[in-house]
Formats: sequence, structure tokens, C-alpha cells
Amino acid sequence: MIPIRFQRLLHDALARACADAEGRSRIAVVAEGQPYRYGELQDAAMRLAAALRANGVLRGDRVAIYMDNTWPAVVSLHAASLCGAAIMPVNPQTKADKLAFMLTDSGARALLTDGHLAGEFVSALRALETAPWVVCSGTIPDGVVAAPFNDLLRDTAPLAEDIGTIPSDLAALIYTSGSTGQPKGVMQTHLSMCFARDSLIEYLRLRTDDRILCALPLAFDYGLYQLLMSTRLGATLVLERSFAFPAQIFARMREHEVSVFPGVPTIFAMLLAAHAREPLSFPQVERVTNTAAALPDEVGRRLRDIFPNALQFRMYGLTECKRVCYLEPELVNDKPGSVGKAIPGTEAYVTDEAGNPLPFGSTGVLHVRGPHVMAGYWNRPEQTGHMLRPGPLPGERVLCTHDLFRTDAEGFLYFVGRSDDIIKTRGEKVSPVEVENVLHAATGVLEAAVIGVPDPVLGEAVRAYVVRSGDAPDERQLRAHCAARLENFMVPREILFCDALPRTATGKVSKRLLRESGA
Repeated sequence: MIPIRFQRLLHDALARACADAEGRSRIAVVAEGQPYRYGELQDAAMRLAAALRANGVLRGDRVAIYMDNTWPAVVSLHAASLCGAAIMPVNPQTKADKLAFMLTDSGARALLTDGHLAGEFVSALRALETAPWVVCSGTIPDGVVAAPFNDLLRDTAPLAEDIGTIPSDLAALIYTSGSTGQPKGVMQTHLSMCFARDSLIEYLRLRTDDRILCALPLAFDYGLYQLLMSTRLGATLVLERSFAFPAQIFARMREHEVSVFPGVPTIFAMLLAAHAREPLSFPQVERVTNTAAALPDEVGRRLRDIFPNALQFRMYGLTECKRVCYLEPELVNDKPGSVGKAIPGTEAYVTDEAGNPLPFGSTGVLHVRGPHVMAGYWNRPEQTGHMLRPGPLPGERVLCTHDLFRTDAEGFLYFVGRSDDIIKTRGEKVSPVEVENVLHAATGVLEAAVIGVPDPVLGEAVRAYVVRSGDAPDERQLRAHCAARLENFMVPREILFCDALPRTATGKVSKRLLRESGA
């Protein structure tokens, strides 16, 4: 019997939730309308964890979880942690080339996936010198070599050994887009993730009897933490694949009396559009949370018609530390435009380029201190050094966000702008270089430059400027070319053709001039 310890590790939360018969009988997850109890989740996760161990997954290995928001994904995330591995959630929209890169870069020992994604993961596996062990849920296509998910749960005895994981072990490797065009694996330990999870629970005022909606990808850290917080509390997660079918989600929200609604601006825009067609009201929702892009004050005001009893939390964060700051909902009207103060147990401050603290009102670079800061980027020492800088204590490293902020006289933070090229759209990070590489691969494209432009729904929209020859594809064909090679949120919403791209004095493409042109 594995002992129930103090919650130092991510998977300790599941053991605590199942400590007695009452806890085991509570609903852990409602996945696409089907409820599953904590006892069922623990049993399934322990069986899959044992199967992973039996097939060569050792403490410290990486387990890629390339799945939709489903019951198998929830089981897989818990199982990978239980067997001592680091979870590596991968967006199910990820195409074969990027999936192959991530599997190779991480050295993933196992891939847990869905049968309907075979068109991508089979191509990715063919590109690898050493393929991971593959577990597949759903129908496995002919010719695909994979262990059936349900068979493993049926035929494997639950894990009975304590793996010996400690809090400083790697808990997760979360890939995020980088300015180089290749995704980077953010290393988070059990210590950093448990701290971040508990800090979020504290300031969001979450409770055991909460029912938390999650229509955000579990591969997106905002979605992943909805699961982690829910399990830590012994609460219920109402899990949906996406927000593609709002009417169905609205019905489930009412049926399961959802009390916490996490969203991004895209989801809120869909809500308001539906509300305009037919009035919506969810009086049982007590907390609405927003991240990924700023929530305009007017949007927040209109959301109060839909969620009349809900506190609205506005937040700022990045994958490298999960969350930086939040604004108390009672201060939304008093501090318009602010993203608040550092989350509990952490510190955030603004400095000049040399690292010297700046007085309030001055614009500078935001730095973050706390146990939630990443351990670094996987196999990227140079990029790690760019983000983790010497802190106030000898040997300490703090996170330099490279984003521009200012503070007011009371210490509240205000986002000013991004100091890199990364685009944040629909709550996801987009590397312009990655999109540009795909555009350059199209016949007849001579040059391409990609920028983000402000958008009230998306936060930022992806816009591409293309210089082409006479035989190049038109806008529709070029967008289809991108859609076949990129995740949906990375495909340019606009493709503008031009005779030449503006350049700096050194001959580099000037994205600043593209932004200023407004064309």
C-alpha cells in the first residue's frame, strides 16, 4: 500500500482525495457528460501507472500525453505522475513535424494518445530513430502498433510500490513557443507546481464543493491547472473537449451547477455573441477567471449580465512561472487596466535594463521571485540564462519576463507591452518564426514576415506579410498550406501581399515598421 503523505507531490492530491469512503465516492470528473468518481480515477490511474512501469518508464522519464480533453487524458496525466515520470502534455492540434521534434527533444519514453490522432502521431513516430512505447485510447487504426488503453486498465494490477519521487524532481515538461521558432520545454518541479496550484486556490477562494468548468485544452497550462486545483480540493471538474458547441456546454453548466468559469477572451466573445441572440444567465457561477490576454473593461461589464453573482478575476502569467499576478475582483472598478499584484507567496517588481528597481510610474522590465519559477528550459542553457537572472540573494535566480510593465503608487502592476516577437492569440503562444518557416516552404513565396495585431476577441491576431513570385498561391491556397502544417490557432487570419518588406539600416526586416504601417 502506497502511504498517504503530506501533499509535497502532484499525485499526493489524488491519494488525499481518496483517503476515505466519502472522498472516493465524490465526483472527480464529468467528461463529456459522463461522471467519474475519485475512486474510479485512482484505480484507473494506478493501473496505468503500473503498466507504464512494466514497459520501461522509470522515475524522471518523460511521458507525452497527446490527447483531447477526455477521461483517458485525465487518467493519463495522473498515471504518469504516479509512476515517477514527468508529464508532457501536447496540444492535440499539434502537427506531425512538431510532435516529432518534441518527442525527440524530450526523449519521451512513452506516448499516450488517441486513435483519431493517428494521422499525425504515426508520421511523427516514423521520423524518430527510437520510438517511445505507445498507448492508444479509442479505436486503433489498422497497422498502428499500440497498446489499447482500456485493455491495460482491465489487465494490469494497480501500482503497489512507492517510486520515491521527491519535490525537487521534474513534474512536468510543458512546451511553449519561442522566438527561435522551435518550442522550448519549460521544466517545472513538483515543488514549483504544488506551490503555484495552492497559491491559485488561495487567491481564487476555491472550495471543495466547487464545480469547475474546463473547456480549455489540458495541454495549455491554464487548462491543466484546472485539473490540478480540482484534484487538490477533491472538487469536481466539468471537462469539455473545447468550446466549439456552446449550447451543449451551457446545458452541462446548468445540469452540474458549475460554480467556476475559467475563460480566455475568445470564449468570452462567443458567450456574448450567444447572449445577444438569446439571453443567458448563470447565477450559480461564483467566480469567472480570465488570462491569456487582457479582458477589456467593457467586456467585463457585459459579462455581469451573464454571471450576475460572479467575482471576476483578471490575471497575468506565463508558462515559465504559471501565474505572476492577479487583481482582486473588488478592485476592478478602482484599478481599471491593472493586472493587480503578485500572487500569494511571491514577489513581482519592475527594473531598468541593468536590473535596478524603478520608482512607480516608470516603465521597465517585470521580474518575478518565488518557488513557482521554472527550473529552466530543457536542454536550452543559453535561453535559460536569458530568462533566469541573478536575484537579490546569493545564488538565487529570478524570472526576467522581458515584458514591459509599470506600477502605480500603491504597487499595482500595469502591462505596457511585450518586448519580444511572441504573439499571444486565443490564449496560446505563437512563434512568428515558426509560421514564417511554413510560409517560406510554399512554392513562389520569396519572403514572409509575421506579426501580431491587436484584436478585441483574440487578444492578438496573426497577420502575415508575403512577397511572392508570379506562380505563388493565392491567399486561400496559402492559408490551406499553413493549416496542413500548423495548429489552427497559428494559421494567419490575414495574409497581405506586398512588393517588398520594410528593412532596418542593417538589412533586417523591420517588424516595427510593419506594425506602424497599420496596413
